[in-house]
Amino acid sequence: MTLIPKRYEIYYADLNPALGSEYKKIRPVCIISQDEMNRHLESVVICPITTRIHKKWRSRIIIQCAGKNAEIAVDQIRTISKQRLRKKIDQLNLDDAQKLRLLITEMYGE
Repeated sequence: MTLIPKRYEIYYADLNPALGSEYKKIRPVCIISQDEMNRHLESVVICPITTRIHKKWRSRIIIQCAGKNAEIAVDQIRTISKQRLRKKIDQLNLDDAQKLRLLITEMYGE
């Protein structure tokens, strides 16, 4: 059965191999692609999540993930195969999902 993640769910994902300053290793990621894409494509668009907090970086959103302080690295958006996804561990709340949408629009929109 093919995994069908939903937007704003958080999974562990294997981001290896990585190049340069890309996030690597198995780490939490937030699914940001639309549910329609997630149903039909073999890949998803994600933002990596880190526990290293950079409070002054405008490209990050501080959240609680699986009971820990963390931040979503919007500056590290990438597309990965669904085969890289492991276990679902959390989901963004409505407020954090809205903050994420706004920051993505601010950074990459018009």
